[in-house]
Amino acid sequence: MCCFRPDEGRREEPLQQNVAAGYAPNMVLPRLRISRIYWRDLLVTVLPFVLVVVAAFWIALHYVRPAPPKTIVMTSGAPGSSFQNSAEKYRAILARQGVTLKILPSQGSLENLRRLSDPKVDVDIGFVQGGLSTLGDPSKVMSLGSVFYVPVFLFYRAPKPLRLMSELDGKRIAIGREGSGARVLAETLLKANGIEAGGRSKLLDLEGQAAEDALLKGEADAIFLMGDSATRESMRDLLHNISVRLYDLNEQGDGYVRRFRYLTKMDLPTGAIDLGKNIPSETLTLVAPTVELLARPDLHPALSDMLIEAAREVHGRATLLQKAGEFPTPLEHEYRLSEDAVRYYKSGKSFAYKHLPFWLASLVDRALVLIVPLAVLLIPGLKVVPLLYRWRINARIYKRYGELMALERIAFGKTTSEQRAELLERLADIERRVITVKLPGSIADQVYVLRQHIQFVRNQIVQTGSVAQAPTPFVAPAKRA
Repeated sequence: MCCFRPDEGRREEPLQQNVAAGYAPNMVLPRLRISRIYWRDLLVTVLPFVLVVVAAFWIALHYVRPAPPKTIVMTSGAPGSSFQNSAEKYRAILARQGVTLKILPSQGSLENLRRLSDPKVDVDIGFVQGGLSTLGDPSKVMSLGSVFYVPVFLFYRAPKPLRLMSELDGKRIAIGREGSGARVLAETLLKANGIEAGGRSKLLDLEGQAAEDALLKGEADAIFLMGDSATRESMRDLLHNISVRLYDLNEQGDGYVRRFRYLTKMDLPTGAIDLGKNIPSETLTLVAPTVELLARPDLHPALSDMLIEAAREVHGRATLLQKAGEFPTPLEHEYRLSEDAVRYYKSGKSFAYKHLPFWLASLVDRALVLIVPLAVLLIPGLKVVPLLYRWRINARIYKRYGELMALERIAFGKTTSEQRAELLERLADIERRVITVKLPGSIADQVYVLRQHIQFVRNQIVQTGSVAQAPTPFVAPAKRA
């Protein structure tokens, strides 16, 4: 777009306007040259749009996450434990995607929860057994889902089966070592039945093989076995002893899971421990908390998806007490389920992470967060901005038309020669502003049409003066009856 304007470096003679003829014979004709785009109108039109795009870009950049880290830290469990073994499997799976998993051994669920709740400890994820939320800060962690059950096995010595756990009051009960998740849960269940440390019962700090030996030797009346302590071999050894029984929660199982929402009721089928000797000889009801894969709230969504995928591979197989594909599952017990995990369980991985390598999918995912909002603004903006620019330029022409119509209305009435001379001078001023204003060449046709209309009004004013009479008043036509 271009326009014509006088050469600013050359001085012009004053205009000697011929009022009667409507032109200036003594005016020096300036040299004409092509000027640049009318930048002021362009700037006023485009600048707000550019600012909006920049603001949208800044907002998108504020919410876009950085690239997922290549290294994360998991707090697992004691060497040789199921937590530690599972963590090793996770490490091998994540390594296939180019992510390094550092494993930090711990004493179990309770220490894992405390590490995850403490921002000073450099950990990202960890396994935590249900029933421990009161000993940590649940608001500082989020769950990626439950990954497996940890059944509670209560073995006891008695001539006949116990109906209620409260019947163990006054007995010697092995509840596990201090600080373990198994001990916390055992204390919770016993307390619900009126059995606490310092009362009639004696609570022993024994777990695993030590607790089993104490029960078989008569040094303990009951023992709690959970997790790694409750192996099939240990249960077989205990149940082969005719004086040892496994507590059946058939009568109160529903009450326990209603009371403690992190527990799940399950059945131990007949013969599940030993088919040859039909142990157990009848189906027993057990309760079990689930182990949850917990993470810090700032875990990258891409890593969240990757960890749940790994959990499917590690924990998705059938076991003695779970079906194939039962885990991981989005069961929300004591910890809120992360939004990324909810999205994954509903719709799976995003298209990019499903079909592209991890590093490339991460790049594409982050780029889309920036490109989409910008595209939403740019596409309509490319259509609207030129229209606004043209409207602003046309407004200059329309303004002159408004002035021209006002003069014509005045000239239509009775005017003296002095008034007509003033009208012609004002008309010449309008034409001067039309000629000298900087306008793009794309509306040159409108400029010249306007000048023709100016000349038309000038002729009307001059003719009115030569006739020396007022124009015939306008009379509205009479309305028909």
